[in-house]
Amino acid sequence: MLATQASLKGVGVGDQEATVTAATITWLLKDGAGMLGRIIFAWQKGSKLDSEAKKWRLVADILNDVAMFMMILAPHFPAYFTLIVCIAGIFMSIVGVAGGASRAALTCHQARRDNMADISAKDGSQETLVNLAGLLVSLVLIPFVTDNPQLTISLFFLFTILHLFSNYKAVRSVVMETFSEARLLIVMQQYLRDRQILSPEEANQREPVFLEFRKSVPIKLGVRLDQVVRSSEELNLALKNNDMPFLIGVRNGCIYVCLRPDASVRDEIRAMCQAVCLSNLMTSRESAAQQQSHWEMVHESHEMMETLFKPFIKGVEAAGWDMHRTLLDWDEWRVEWKAKSN
Repeated sequence: MLATQASLKGVGVGDQEATVTAATITWLLKDGAGMLGRIIFAWQKGSKLDSEAKKWRLVADILNDVAMFMMILAPHFPAYFTLIVCIAGIFMSIVGVAGGASRAALTCHQARRDNMADISAKDGSQETLVNLAGLLVSLVLIPFVTDNPQLTISLFFLFTILHLFSNYKAVRSVVMETFSEARLLIVMQQYLRDRQILSPEEANQREPVFLEFRKSVPIKLGVRLDQVVRSSEELNLALKNNDMPFLIGVRNGCIYVCLRPDASVRDEIRAMCQAVCLSNLMTSRESAAQQQSHWEMVHESHEMMETLFKPFIKGVEAAGWDMHRTLLDWDEWRVEWKAKSN
């Protein structure tokens, strides 16, 4: 309500010198910027919204409040009003994509009896009830905030703090039994340290809910074959003592994994676990100033998985993890390869 009131004031509602044409152009530019932002964001980050649903749910809430704050401030900067509301429109479009997609992922998690339609309907009713309560509060507040910017800003920050705290606690309370990259990394790292298997509740409590912009050794899953090997010699090195339906390679400090079309969910988990082991080897060798070829470390990680994976997979099944599907961030590439016959 506060943001809408500020936007209407900014486009000239109540100003006799404002024109309908100018207000319409401003509104169209805002909507157009939002549409472009929605398309670009879905193209760049669409595949992350399943595997990082909690993070993007919280990002959507933060961006939503930032956009509203910009819209409240915009009328105080008339020379930059159009630019500010266009940027706010881009943020709101990202909120729409990230919030809607992450909500769908969380609704799928909550539909324990495959009753997604029922869950979605009740979620919509709950949201409508909250919006109705907000509408009633807005009707009470309008006379007090009109022409009172200090009270407007104060109320905005109060509501923002309550909103972000509530959503942070809500995201933290979600316990997902399917492996995402973050949850599998947490469980695997703990297992490598002390052979302890974390339960879904324990791993979800440790899972980060804020976006991380830097990783020690990035892992890219489901890539093209030429990102793993670029010659027949490298292909033979990747296939050495490896009869699994995936290949792992290292290039430019990044771990790449490509899959065969027949790879199962268990194969996907094993590939990710091996990538985690390889990441640990690369980090330890760098810190110890040891020189070792990437392919030697790949082979060493494969030998580690031959020993570790069976007890690990039994442990995670016993701990209650869902092994029928994953939320690992696999790209869409699938590759066929053949070893060179001697």
